[in-house]
Amino acid sequence: MNDKLPAIYFYIPKNQWPSDCILESSDLYWQWQNSLRYGQGRYNWTLQTYLHLKHDGFPCQLVGTLPTEGIVLTHRDFLPDNLQPTPQLLIVCLRADRSHHPYAQLHIIQNTQDEITKYSASLWQTYYMPHWPQSGLIPRDHKRGDTFENVAYFGQVDNLVAQMQTDAWKHQVNALGLNWNIVNFERWHDYSDVDVVIAVRSFDSNTYNFKPASKLYNAWQAGVPIILGCESAYQYERKSELDYIEVASVDEIIASLKCLRDNQKLRQAMIDNGRIRSVETGIEQLTAKWRSFLTDVASPTYERWRDASSWQRKIFLQRRYFILKISNIKSRLNKLLSTQN
Repeated sequence: MNDKLPAIYFYIPKNQWPSDCILESSDLYWQWQNSLRYGQGRYNWTLQTYLHLKHDGFPCQLVGTLPTEGIVLTHRDFLPDNLQPTPQLLIVCLRADRSHHPYAQLHIIQNTQDEITKYSASLWQTYYMPHWPQSGLIPRDHKRGDTFENVAYFGQVDNLVAQMQTDAWKHQVNALGLNWNIVNFERWHDYSDVDVVIAVRSFDSNTYNFKPASKLYNAWQAGVPIILGCESAYQYERKSELDYIEVASVDEIIASLKCLRDNQKLRQAMIDNGRIRSVETGIEQLTAKWRSFLTDVASPTYERWRDASSWQRKIFLQRRYFILKISNIKSRLNKLLSTQN
């Protein structure tokens, strides 16, 4: 432990804790998460991060009441809009795919192209953090060898491009001698019988600058090639064509499946490459990244906030307040104009 670090807390409101008991081991996280029906993302960023850091021996606490001093990290859903930090409190908002918090001094973002990065860095300090890979992940069974039969999508159905939710799409995949499967939530951790993953949200120009590259990380960890849409999170991670296959239409997906089906060397090259890339987003590496953030970014920011004059803190909060007001006015105007068109 480093005695020079301020107190560091992960905050989940007490009424959002499990009814029986809170988890004590990161190894059991998926089993616990699987019992949730909604809101898993809130706990992925808070509880899961806390458990990994605790297991690594980093000094931090999980609390159900918002502290009045120290560094507190929490998901955007757990932060009331009107919450302002005290002179002794640094709020780190785990933004995920939500809006930014008006008064949090730091934001963790999961996509380097997040819209918050367009604001002044001096006013909206952000730090990019890759999402944790799927908890409890079961990789592709090595006994499948060169078998290439099962095509899968892991995720909410409404996040899958409409053309891939039809019977016509299923028939197209079957015509290639392959099987199509939208994996149920209970099996999102199980890639044991999967030979290729597809994850495409749309074929328009939306690059989903608020979404993480989780599906790519999971495919690397699972030892499975993956076909993806044109999203900024994936493109940021891409170092070579072996990382994933990018597509912009159903025809391109079908062509990619044919290519993978007929080219065992390409499949193996993508799997081997994914094994190398998976090290960068593994638990050990991400835990080290979190430690670095808390030690080298959050702690100095906390000290600067605590040492600032009351006038400096007041100006900071007022500037944030005015930006919030302007943003709300723009939002109302846009809604009004859209109803008139």
